[in-house]
Amino acid sequence: MDIMLFHSVYGLRPAVREAADRLRSAGHEVRVPDLFDGETVSSVEEGKELKDRIGKDELLRRAVLAAAPYSERGLVYVGLSLGGSIAQNLALGDEKARGLLLLHGTSDIAESASVDDLPVQLHVADPDPFESHDWLSSWYLQMRQAGADVEIYRYPGAGHLYTDPELPDYDEQAAEETWRTGLAFIDSL
Repeated sequence: MDIMLFHSVYGLRPAVREAADRLRSAGHEVRVPDLFDGETVSSVEEGKELKDRIGKDELLRRAVLAAAPYSERGLVYVGLSLGGSIAQNLALGDEKARGLLLLHGTSDIAESASVDDLPVQLHVADPDPFESHDWLSSWYLQMRQAGADVEIYRYPGAGHLYTDPELPDYDEQAAEETWRTGLAFIDSL
């Protein structure tokens, strides 16, 4: 499977490379664009500042340019937190997308979004400071209205970026369960 993996607001750090290696070890072709041009940060606040400095439109432009050469193959989009938001936007706009795996993050959904049974799986902490229960309920309904086939997995007690072993949010059990379930999802596509 061809996978486009997008990093979190922390940038292209070792945890993202480890995620890509995990996907490659399962037999997938994985591309990991660096949307921050080599910059990484050590806090969410610094990441938000960097994201705002680059700008949402520019981040999406960079993501589209990274994915475009491979989209004819039918990509699976995967994103971590901020990267989930970006992956979701690209997958909803790519009629050849094979699937969407979101870890820790979602995005607003355009009213015009329409997909044909796009398989979507979301893994999120419960509770998550960036993905409230009300938000996720609304997001789920909007994704279903857009035509996506959505599954949501919640991990009680885990922190927001619980799959990143370098962060205080890390939860080994939740991370392993997420990857086991996420890899099975990708293999099913």
